[in-house]
Amino acid sequence: LFRFFVNAAGYASIVVPGFLLIQYFKRKNYLETGRGICFPVIKSCVFGSEMKSAHQEDGSLPARAEPTESSTARQVFKLLFCAAGLQASYLTWGVLQERVMTRTYGATDTDPGEKFKDSQFLVFMNRILAFTVAGLYCALTKQPRHGAPMYKYSFASLSNILSSWCQYEALKYISFPTQVLAKASKVIPVMMMGKLVSRKSYEYWEYLTAALISMGVSMFLLSSAPNRHVSTVTTFSGIVLLAGYIIFDSFTSNWQDALFTYKMSPVQMMFGVNVFSCLFTVGSLLEQGALLESAHFMARHSEFAAHAVLLSVCSACGQLFIFYTINQFGAAVFTIIMTLRQAFAILLSCLIYGHTVTIVGGLGVAVVFMALFLRVYARSRLKKRSKKLPPGETPVQKV
Repeated sequence: LFRFFVNAAGYASIVVPGFLLIQYFKRKNYLETGRGICFPVIKSCVFGSEMKSAHQEDGSLPARAEPTESSTARQVFKLLFCAAGLQASYLTWGVLQERVMTRTYGATDTDPGEKFKDSQFLVFMNRILAFTVAGLYCALTKQPRHGAPMYKYSFASLSNILSSWCQYEALKYISFPTQVLAKASKVIPVMMMGKLVSRKSYEYWEYLTAALISMGVSMFLLSSAPNRHVSTVTTFSGIVLLAGYIIFDSFTSNWQDALFTYKMSPVQMMFGVNVFSCLFTVGSLLEQGALLESAHFMARHSEFAAHAVLLSVCSACGQLFIFYTINQFGAAVFTIIMTLRQAFAILLSCLIYGHTVTIVGGLGVAVVFMALFLRVYARSRLKKRSKKLPPGETPVQKV
């Protein structure tokens, strides 16, 4: 909790002056009276260049490209390529994440080694590479004209880095399989945030699957608790961090949905969010003196340096595979691939790091993934039904 507030204070030292500047420019009606060399930058950051467009309401991503005259073999190859890319990126990322946060570096027969403790530095590493990749992609490919005020990305950025920090920190107190299942259960707070932030409505089957996920996660956690020799404080710390991760991540996705009402591509969103993520994390790290400390840790342990870089590469490549997969095959196929990835991640973690799962815990995992696949099936049926509606009828808007 102390580390969380220290990080938050670092972000506040950037957010508060930025907020005051934005309010100043708006009160001065700078869009009408401003001029000079700084005017384009201030206009882009504070006011944007276009009004909101009538974008698709569900709209986190543009409509996917339908295949034209493409052979079945080519489509199968594309699907395998996407699935392999997503699985390789995120399974490697998951294994490395657990290695970095739970194991020591530099251990010998006489020296137990030392653990890397600063999760915020790992968040910064991930974001700086994602920012670079997204920037290059935007520079080399044709993108829509950007219209959103840049400062609006800061909200999603702040919640995103806080959720990532909670995710890394939680591994100090809970097992990786527990974290994966907690991520699977985030559909519940996402629905709650959707009602609060975006005023969205949900079908009965969405509430049913959310309840099944909650039940499965509870079965896993309750069955696993007696086998862990940890203190109540440690267990409580892990639960608080997981709750923080889920809450912040739910806000991020809903705020990004709202931002997509401006004309922008997913890669432009990736670039805008990561610009502020780099600014917030590097500012906080410098204020705490943690940037040099983490750099010295990398210099002492070349294995950690390799793991941190590979972790960032996997994260950035994974994001690009996400955009490509949804563009080519749609959200349903992507969700199935990522659900399978979660199951493989639990299995891989148990095999590599020796986590034990009881029979009741295994049933809980099965209930969670059954509910996730049920959500995919129900959503795909709903989309097919909405396409068959007569022209006069309006289909139910879905998230």
